Amino acid sequence: METNNAPTFNLPRLPSLPASSANHLLASIDIGTNSIHMAVVRIEPKLPAFSIVAREKETVRLGDRDLDTGNLKPELIERSIAALHRYQTIARGLAVDEIVAVATSATREAPNGREFIDRIHDELGLEVSIISGQEEARQIYLGVLSGMEFDRQPHAIVDIGGGSTELILGDGQEARSLSSTKVGAVRLTQEFVTADPIGDRQFEVLQAYIQGALDRPASELRACLQPDETLRLVGTSGTIEALANIIAIDETGHEPTNLNGFCFSRASLAKWVERLRRANRSERRAIPGMHERRADILLAGAMVLLTAMEKLGADEIALCERALREGTIVDWMLKRGLIEDKLRYQSSVSERSIYKLAQKFRVDLTYSERVAEFTLQLFDRTRGALHEATDRDRELLWVAAMLHNCGVYINHASHHKHSYYLIRHGELLGYTESEIETIANLARYHRKSLPKKKHDAFNSLSDRQRDVVRRLSLLLRLAIALDRRHIGAIADLNCQCHRDRLQLLLTPKDADDPCDLERWSINENKPLFEQELGVQLVETLARA
Repeated sequence: METNNAPTFNLPRLPSLPASSANHLLASIDIGTNSIHMAVVRIEPKLPAFSIVAREKETVRLGDRDLDTGNLKPELIERSIAALHRYQTIARGLAVDEIVAVATSATREAPNGREFIDRIHDELGLEVSIISGQEEARQIYLGVLSGMEFDRQPHAIVDIGGGSTELILGDGQEARSLSSTKVGAVRLTQEFVTADPIGDRQFEVLQAYIQGALDRPASELRACLQPDETLRLVGTSGTIEALANIIAIDETGHEPTNLNGFCFSRASLAKWVERLRRANRSERRAIPGMHERRADILLAGAMVLLTAMEKLGADEIALCERALREGTIVDWMLKRGLIEDKLRYQSSVSERSIYKLAQKFRVDLTYSERVAEFTLQLFDRTRGALHEATDRDRELLWVAAMLHNCGVYINHASHHKHSYYLIRHGELLGYTESEIETIANLARYHRKSLPKKKHDAFNSLSDRQRDVVRRLSLLLRLAIALDRRHIGAIADLNCQCHRDRLQLLLTPKDADDPCDLERWSINENKPLFEQELGVQLVETLARA
C-alpha cells in the first residue's frame, strides 16, 4: 500500500516535442511471442493525442522455442528480422520520424534473446528494449486507457499473448494491480497439446495447470476491489480479438467491421471452448472467422480467458483494440511531457516505483537523497569532460544513487552485490530490462572492485552500457565518500573540471568540522578515479 507522504522526485524528462509539431510520425513495434506488430501514428501534441496511420502484423511464432535449450530457433529469428526489415521499409515510406520497439515474453526468457536483440541492432540499426512482465502490463494499461473511458469504475484488463497473460486492475487512475503470468496460447500449446484433437486427459491436465497459474494473480486483483465495487472486464490483443471475431460471426451471421467495444458472454466462450476441443485441425480452420495461423493455438488461449473470467466472477467481457503497441506510444509521449492532464499520474510512476522499492528494503532516504544530489552535481559538472552520457543515463544514475545501499537489507557484507540482485529483480516500473540492468550494475560498483569483463552481469551489457557503468559508477563512489558519516557533514559542493584536473571545493556544515573521514574517503577513491578517467582529483576544504 502506498503512503501519502512519499517525497516528490523530479526525474529529468527526455527532450520535449515542440507543440507545433503536429505532423510528427511515430512507429511502435511490439515483438511478441506469436506475432510482430507495428502501429504508425501521428502525434498531435496540442490535444494531446495520436491517430493511427497504419497497422502491420506478421505471425512469426517466436515462442515456438527449442524444447531442449529454450533458445529462439534460427529460422524464426531470420523470419523476425525479415519482418522487421519490411516494417522499417514501410516506416521510411511513410516518412516516420522515430521508431520505438519493445520485445516481450519469448525474447526476455530465451537464453539467446540478447543475441537476437543484438542482431537486430547490428543488421537493421534498430534499438529494441526488452521489457519485464510488469512493465508490459503497465504499458498495456496505458494503451487501453488511450482508447477507452473507465469513468473511475474498476476494470480488469485481460491480455492473453503467446507467452504470457497480463491481469491489470485500474479505474482510469493509477493501476491498482499489475501481474504477468507465464501462461500464453503458444507456450501452453507447445507444452501440453500433442494430440489432434486434444485428448480428454491432456485437456484436464491443461485445464488444471491454467487454474493453478491464474489462481494467485486473480486473487490478488480481487483483493484490490472495494466491497461495494462492481468489476467490469476488458480483453485485449490477438487471442481475444480472434475469439470475439468468431463469436460475432456466429451470433450475427456476418464479420464485424469494428471489434472495439464488442462484448461477448462467458457462456458463449464456454460453448466455443467445447467446440474447439472436439474439432481437429482442418475442422478448426474451417470455422468462419478463424485465421489459419491461429487455429492451432486458439483452444489454449480460450481456456485461459474462460478461467480468468471464472476466477474474476465476470459474466461478460468487452474488447479493446488498443494494447501494448499503443501503450508504448503513450509512454513515449509521457516521457516527453506531452501528456499533462489525462493520465498525468503516470508521469511519476517511475518515482513511486523507486520509493516503494526503497521503502521495502528500508533504505535511509535522507542519506540516499544527499548522495543522489552530490552524484547529479558531479555528473552535470563533468559532462563533456569526463563523460558523454545522456539525460536518460543521468536518470539511471540518480536511481542507482537512491538505491545503492538497499543490499544492506540482506547483509552488510558484500551489500553492493546484494543491491545488484534486489534492484535487478525489484520490478522497477517505467524502465526497460536493459535500463534496469544498467541501474543494478551502477549500484553494484559503488564500492570494492571496479567492473571487470569476467563479471557476468557486467559482461552482459552492451559496449556503450559498459562505458556508462565504468565512468558513472566512479562519480557515485565520490558522492558516497562526500557523506561517509551519513550525517550531511558536507553542506555544499563546488565542482570544477578543467582539462586534466577535477577540483572539489567542500564546504562543511559545521565550520569547525575538519571532515577528516569524508576527505580520507575521497582520497581512498582517488587512485581508481585518476587511473580510469585520466584526470587529477584535488579536494579542498573551504573555511568561513
